[in-house]
Amino acid sequence: MSESRTDSPPPPPTKSSLKPSLAVALLSVLAPILAAAILYRREPFDPAPLPIHDLSGPAAAPRENGRMLRGAETVGAGRVVGPEDVAYDPASGVIYVGCADGWVKRVGVSGSAGDAAVEDWVNTGGRPLGLALGRDGELIVCDPYKGLLNVSKSGTVELLTDEAEGVKFKLTDATAVARDGTIYFTDASYKFLSYDPATKETKVLARDLYFPNGVALSPDQSFVIFCETVMRRCKRYDGEGHYWIALCSGTSVSWDLAWKYPFIRKAAAILERLNRRPALEKNAGVFQVDSEGKPVAHYYDPQLSLITSGNKIGDYLYCGSVHYPYILRLKLD
Repeated sequence: MSESRTDSPPPPPTKSSLKPSLAVALLSVLAPILAAAILYRREPFDPAPLPIHDLSGPAAAPRENGRMLRGAETVGAGRVVGPEDVAYDPASGVIYVGCADGWVKRVGVSGSAGDAAVEDWVNTGGRPLGLALGRDGELIVCDPYKGLLNVSKSGTVELLTDEAEGVKFKLTDATAVARDGTIYFTDASYKFLSYDPATKETKVLARDLYFPNGVALSPDQSFVIFCETVMRRCKRYDGEGHYWIALCSGTSVSWDLAWKYPFIRKAAAILERLNRRPALEKNAGVFQVDSEGKPVAHYYDPQLSLITSGNKIGDYLYCGSVHYPYILRLKLD
């Protein structure tokens, strides 16, 4: 007769056996929180509160293209990395772009987008951002590491100014040149300025701004417009004149919360430094307004982010970006 055998059930866990596993579980939860708290407190970046009541809501345009990538082409793919601004010289028929590797490059715009010639023209030794053609064919360059630069036709780089009122610029960003030679530009930390090449004088025209960025002159040169990126607005300082305003991102709940609560922006800055920040930007593009500031058209795409400039050249809209390794070109209707 075979002997039957049954396995006895394991004894129930005792309090002493539960303690190590409970401690490990608590440690796995608390350790990241403690590390994040220490990192947050040691982070020197301290975002200032924003005037949320002044934030502009989204504006609607009569014409809208919410899928601009479907009809767009890439220009200079892989050869122009982070082409933040696009400046067109009609005399030579080339586009100037400032790239992440420090080069100001010249790009041909005739022919097909895929065959565009790209030339490494001048390296500033920094990071060229905003560009504008001067009165005599020179190129004015905003470089956050160097300041406001003049690049001659032959490629000679000259520093025009890197401070105002005894304070060094923190983020020289965008520029426009008036017919009288006055150079208007922004220090995106908080100032809108001008530089007079004749007197070498740098003036602060407006201060306490929220990331002042793009600059444009009116067709009759009677006023200047500059944008405040964070506040989603353009200000007038005092044709067929149309302005093409680059939008680095559309509005979103995530960004609205970040603008409202400084601690979220600080956390985002920490994650950015660790290369862990989630991509929040989408629906970037270009907004077209007339000389009175009335919306004309809106070009954007859910897959686009960090578009930083827009320039209409002939029948095409050329878009620069600090993110993509190419210029985006869209044929306009």
